[in-house]
Amino acid sequence: MNLAEMLTYADIEMLSKIAAHYECSCNAHSKKELIQSILNKMGNRTFIQEHVDQMGIEDLRFLNTLLFDKRSRLSVEELLASAGQAKFADDQKQEGSVRDIIARFRQRGWLFNGSTPDTRYLFGVPDDLKARFRSVLEQQQKEQIVRVDEPEVYREEQEQAQEDLFLLLHYVQRHEVPLNAEGVMHKRCQSQLMEKFHISEPLVSRSGWRFGYGRRFKDYPDRLALLYDYACYRGYLRERGNELVLTELGHQMVDEEIKEPLLDLIQFWLRLYKTPIPNLLSLVYWISHGSTGWSSAASIFSSVQRFIKPFYYDTPQSIFQDRIVKMMLHLGMMKVGEDMRQELVIRMTPAGQRIVSSLVAGTAGLHELKSKNVRDVHA
Repeated sequence: MNLAEMLTYADIEMLSKIAAHYECSCNAHSKKELIQSILNKMGNRTFIQEHVDQMGIEDLRFLNTLLFDKRSRLSVEELLASAGQAKFADDQKQEGSVRDIIARFRQRGWLFNGSTPDTRYLFGVPDDLKARFRSVLEQQQKEQIVRVDEPEVYREEQEQAQEDLFLLLHYVQRHEVPLNAEGVMHKRCQSQLMEKFHISEPLVSRSGWRFGYGRRFKDYPDRLALLYDYACYRGYLRERGNELVLTELGHQMVDEEIKEPLLDLIQFWLRLYKTPIPNLLSLVYWISHGSTGWSSAASIFSSVQRFIKPFYYDTPQSIFQDRIVKMMLHLGMMKVGEDMRQELVIRMTPAGQRIVSSLVAGTAGLHELKSKNVRDVHA
């Protein structure tokens, strides 16, 4: 529903508050005049630009969350959760201040409750306002990005994640794979897997912290942990006592040489990493939008840093580099190289651009991966 429609359904008290906020000159007792005056004010070409430029960081983060939320209506509890994510310092998460963010958006005419008994306590942002806000933010980011020449050497992994997932299943079918008391493959098996994989990773040492990015993230290297968790989630692998085995479905995948669709792996990654990075989809979008051509990774990080919330020992920088860019490389979404000064440069692959566009547009079926089931992977 667009702004004009939402204003039509709003009561005169709400319209009066919006008009007063924008200092509209009109008859406060005429709903028609109030609506027309508000539309004239908010329809000005520079309206969105001026408000984005003046917006506080918490309001901007809250807006970013709303822009990429596929639900047309949100409950008060869901709004409070989204607004709470905009406050990065835990000791500042006071419910009153979170409610203030929501109140400001309502006062500005950016957030409306429904008009029917079923939607009275549900809220949404007008579709045309969403599009205008995103357009302004896109232009703002474009001005920050540093474009670079194509590097002489770069990495691109294309469909190698799918192939290595198949090799993982193939290895388990052909070998006895013992598990230790914690349910983890022995180092010897992990090393053998790395020798077979297209993309090898150093094994995890016991020093340092590892948690939050999947059930076996603490035990295996990042990429292997994702493939392993996915195989367990899909029901291809099962930890049976002190042994890792293929299920009947897993045997079928190997015997029929079935390769997993890349989109399914990407959707799983987005769901799995959403717990530590709640606004992951929006970050993937902004990174994708900033790297349609070869671009400085540092300049893209500068444009998205304000939206990245630290996660325990993971800083915004490490989340950007290790949890997002590196995984987008592994999932065939991105190319990564170095320029002449040995600084990181990145570019989306055509497949990556198409996938991100479809995910943001809601046409890639992201909802088909039930969040409850994916949360089980963390258990």
